[in-house]
Amino acid sequence: MSRADIHDIAAQRLHAINQRYSARRRRLVEALEKAPHPLVATDIVSLDEELPQSSVYRNLSVLESAGVVVKVLTNGDRAAFELAEELKGHHHHLVCVQCGLVLDIEIPAKVEELLDSGISSVVQGAGFTLLGHRLDLMGRCSECQSSVVGL
Repeated sequence: MSRADIHDIAAQRLHAINQRYSARRRRLVEALEKAPHPLVATDIVSLDEELPQSSVYRNLSVLESAGVVVKVLTNGDRAAFELAEELKGHHHHLVCVQCGLVLDIEIPAKVEELLDSGISSVVQGAGFTLLGHRLDLMGRCSECQSSVVGL
């Protein structure tokens, strides 16, 4: 999806909830679009010092309400943010339970198909219609593994 398309969709989704696509929100979307993985608010602030931290939190909340960004829970109460799947593409996450790092991963199409078919009966049994899935795999990143080994 092109950058212009992402901005058009963001503007439309914000308009749908009576919010403006302000310059700060546009900068947030651009930061998340360029990021190789979901970012916590402090990472966003460090990438763009013209975005005040209080503004980042407030605008992330509005962008999340509009369906432009999604929250990825990391360790504890920490959350990272990324563009919604429709804007970024389908993928999954590796989440470090120690430091909270979140990395994007893509799994093979065959595994995606097996996952969807394997859970379809559970989903139907619960009376749901499957719209999609998100998979977060929990573990320790290489840096945190080194710190555990070194104890």
